[in-house]
Amino acid sequence: MPYFDAASSAPLHPVARQALLAALDEGWADPARLYREGRRARLLLDAAREAAAEAVGCRPDELTFTSSGTRALHDGIAGALAGRRRAGRHLVVSAVEHSAVLHAAAAHEAGGGTVAEVPVDSAGRVAPGAYAAALRDAPGPTALAALQSANHEVGTRQPVAEAAAECAEAGVPLLVDAAQSLAWGAVAGGWSLLTGSAHKWGGPSGVGLLAVRKGVRFAAHGPADERESGRAPGFENIPAVVAAVASLRAVREESAAEAERLRELVDRIRTRVPRLIPDVEVVGDPERRLPHLVTFSCLYVDGETLLHELDRAGFSVSSGSSCTSSTLTPSHVLRAMGVLSEGNVRVSLPLGTPEQDVERFLGLLPNVVRRVRGQLGAPERDEEAAAAAAAATGAGGEEAEAELVVDSLGKLCPIPVIELAKVIGDVPVGGLVTVLADDEAARLDIPAWCAMRGHEYVGERPADRGTAYRVRRRA
Repeated sequence: MPYFDAASSAPLHPVARQALLAALDEGWADPARLYREGRRARLLLDAAREAAAEAVGCRPDELTFTSSGTRALHDGIAGALAGRRRAGRHLVVSAVEHSAVLHAAAAHEAGGGTVAEVPVDSAGRVAPGAYAAALRDAPGPTALAALQSANHEVGTRQPVAEAAAECAEAGVPLLVDAAQSLAWGAVAGGWSLLTGSAHKWGGPSGVGLLAVRKGVRFAAHGPADERESGRAPGFENIPAVVAAVASLRAVREESAAEAERLRELVDRIRTRVPRLIPDVEVVGDPERRLPHLVTFSCLYVDGETLLHELDRAGFSVSSGSSCTSSTLTPSHVLRAMGVLSEGNVRVSLPLGTPEQDVERFLGLLPNVVRRVRGQLGAPERDEEAAAAAAAATGAGGEEAEAELVVDSLGKLCPIPVIELAKVIGDVPVGGLVTVLADDEAARLDIPAWCAMRGHEYVGERPADRGTAYRVRRRA
């Protein structure tokens, strides 16, 4: 069964398995003890730290192992904010950071600090100079800025080196979440703090890393502990750490050749999916991106149903669609980009993915999407239906002010958009359709539908229940 969700968690690398088994026999003792077994465990831990530091691009005494990538982000942000509390209480993050960063930002704000989100373009990338502007316009002195090296949902690489230079000029440290990119190489630029997560590159889960450059003011958050420089309390899981670092080195050796091959396979998906399936939007930067990841959204598709159907067909993929979330809200990444969220599919290929698996995926995907659309009653040819209706009413090219109200209250994505598509041909060119909806995804998907269909999104306003979205027919 092809596994296409490496961005969530990569399969355990064979080198990690071998290293883990070997380290279980040698690394079980307390590395803080002076007897033989403790010294042996300390040697393993020190060797792993040196190898990890070399891969990250820092000094061994700047690197700490944590219990997860999320823990590394929380500790890194909290420690830098606490260490620089006298410098300021302001935090700058991008709008598409991992939820762990946004949760840490929310906790900081709840504690009396301030937070600014740097916007991104439709490809999910921050603009050059955006961090300099955010620091310049801050309500007070900034303690810390954070920027991911590459986005976990759409694969877009961020201009870390440029942002780091802008932060350095302002005297503000930059924390980089490198969880998605470390397998493909070290992060360039003058970053101050960096985090990673082993299960993203084929290591065991439960191992993260936090690098803090010398000279960065940092105060460990929580009770003090003598282990890991006081930054990660608790007994080190040495076998898992050894396996994580061994797999990182192995993956790095393979990634140069694999990057080119996987990029070609992903380019094949990016190019052919819109040709095979109507009404699909491929999102993310087409060039400045991770080589193994592609995300696209299918109009008139329920994301959860689509993922279940693909799973039944033998493919494991992920989604940022609100239809697959217990919160029923669209992905914050897709929302920040302003792109279609319904029917969202993220394909992230593990190292060694065979070409035939990708071809088989491309072969079955159109029928799966067609079947899901049919189950939801989606219009197959809504553009032609709208044109026929215009001809029947004699609208020609003249605009007429007419309005139709569609009540989609209580209905989840993609039903409000489907109902809009079904009735757009019932009003003449220039006429208005108002969609009443209380599903949060409609705020993103109705404007995206208008852009795809060439209609005018007039705007939204509060209604007695939910929100009223107004669309003017233009074709």
